[in-house]
Amino acid sequence: MSGKFYKLTMNDVPLAGKTVLVRADYNVPLTADGKVADDYRIRMSVPTIKKLIADECRVVIISHLGRPEGQVNPKYSLTPVAARLGELLGQPVEFVDDCVGQKVFMSVKNAAKGSVTLLENLRFHPEEEANDADFARQLAKQSRAEYFVQDGFGVVHRAHASTSAITQFLPSVSGLLLEREYMTITGAMETPERPLVAVLGGAKVSDKISVIEALVDVADTIIIGGAMANTFLAHRGISVGASKVEADQGPVIDAIYQKVAAKVGAERADSFLILPVDIGAGGSTEQNATRQDVPVAAIPERLMALDLGPETTKLIESIVKRAHTVIWNGTLGYAEVPAFAASSAALAQVLADKKGEITSVIGGGDTADFVIHWDPNHGTSFSHVSTGGGASLELMAGEKLPGIEALLDANK
Repeated sequence: MSGKFYKLTMNDVPLAGKTVLVRADYNVPLTADGKVADDYRIRMSVPTIKKLIADECRVVIISHLGRPEGQVNPKYSLTPVAARLGELLGQPVEFVDDCVGQKVFMSVKNAAKGSVTLLENLRFHPEEEANDADFARQLAKQSRAEYFVQDGFGVVHRAHASTSAITQFLPSVSGLLLEREYMTITGAMETPERPLVAVLGGAKVSDKISVIEALVDVADTIIIGGAMANTFLAHRGISVGASKVEADQGPVIDAIYQKVAAKVGAERADSFLILPVDIGAGGSTEQNATRQDVPVAAIPERLMALDLGPETTKLIESIVKRAHTVIWNGTLGYAEVPAFAASSAALAQVLADKKGEITSVIGGGDTADFVIHWDPNHGTSFSHVSTGGGASLELMAGEKLPGIEALLDANK
C-alpha cells in the first residue's frame, strides 16, 4: 500500500488496556449441522483482534449473520463463529447470546484484559438495519467500550447502527482489514501498475453500470464475461438462445460504448472492451449438467450461454498474462456448476501462476467464494481477495461508503 489512509486507524490512537468494540463481518456460510462452512472472513479479521489482544485490550466483537429480519432465529446464531474464532486465535472466545442488555454489561465487566467476547447477531434487532441511534447508544454503553474499531469492510456501504450511528457515541477508527481493503482497492483504481486489465462477470449489467463507467476511465482493457456478456451480445443483434438478457439496458450499453470511443476511438472499441467469441452452452444449471462449446453466432435456441468458450478463454489468458494489475469482479460463467467453471478456473490459474508479476484484486462475493474454494491455499495465491461484495463495487465506482465516512478523519 502506498500513501496514507484518510481516516484514523487503530494504530493512531491509544488503545492499550482499553475496552474496544470491534465491528467485524462474520456473515459466513454455515453447514446444515450449524458449523462454519467457509471461515475466510473470520480469518481475515484475526490480525486486528490479535493486535488488540497483544495490547491487553478487552475485545468485544459485534457482527451480523444472514437475514433474520429483526427476529431471534437460532439458524442465524453466531455461536459457531465464536467456536471457530477461538480455534483461530488459540484462546477461548466468550459468547453472549444478545448484543445489548445487562448480560452484555456484566460479561464485559468481568472480562480480563486480553480477552475476546463475541456478541449475538446484531440483526436479531430491527433497530440495527434502521440505523437507530438509541440502539447504537446501547451497543456502546453496555459493551463498556472506550473506542470503536470498524473492521467489517463487507458492511461499510450500509448506514446501519453498527456502521454509522455507533460513531456518534464512541471515538471511531479503522481496523487493519478495513484499511488494507480500502488502500488496495483504491490503489488499483487510482495508481495501478500498467497495463491494468479489468475482468467483469456476474449476472447483470445494471448491477455494475457505475463500475464499468469508472473502469473505462482507468483500465487499459476491459473483458466482459458471465451472464452480463449475453446482454452486450444481444444488444449487438446476436441471438443468445435461451440465455438471460437484460433487454432494458440498451441505452446504458450505448453510453458505455460512447465513452469507450471517446477514450480509444470507435475503431479500437472492440479491442478495448472484449466480448466473447465463443461460449459454453448448456440446457440446465444442474450440478451434473454438460456443455457444448459453440461460436457466439451459433448458439442453439434451446440452450443458454453459461460459460466462456475455449477460444475466448485463450484470448483472456493472453491479455491477462501481459497485465501488471488485474481487477476481477464477477465469475466468468455459472461457476457453481463444474461444467461451466472452466474459464473462471483458467483465469484464476493465470493470476496464481503470476502472483509475483501481477497484482490481482479480486472482489465480489461470488468471485471471492469461487477463488477461495478453487485455491488450495485458500485465497493466498492471489494478491488480494476482498471480503466485501457490494462495498468493493461501490468503492471501485468512486462512491463514498457511510461506514468509512463516519470514522474520525486522519487530519484531525
